[in-house]
Amino acid sequence: MRNSVRDLRMQRGWSQGELGERLGVSRQAVNAIEVGKHDPSLELTFKLAYLFNLPVEALFHPDFTPQDIRDDQGE
Repeated sequence: MRNSVRDLRMQRGWSQGELGERLGVSRQAVNAIEVGKHDPSLELTFKLAYLFNLPVEALFHPDFTPQDIRDDQGE
């Protein structure tokens, strides 16, 4: 999953450590999220959205499109 966390953090002039402190996670956790090595928990996702005052959809971008989701119900 791609995300905008790095750009948003940098726009505010925060280091990874500062963002981690605000979220209650380590600098390494922030780095892993930013480079896409780790998808944050739902709770951490909402903390990020709240902190940046943005909807979750503005922060995280799935690697699939709606057309990729198969609907076996015929709807």
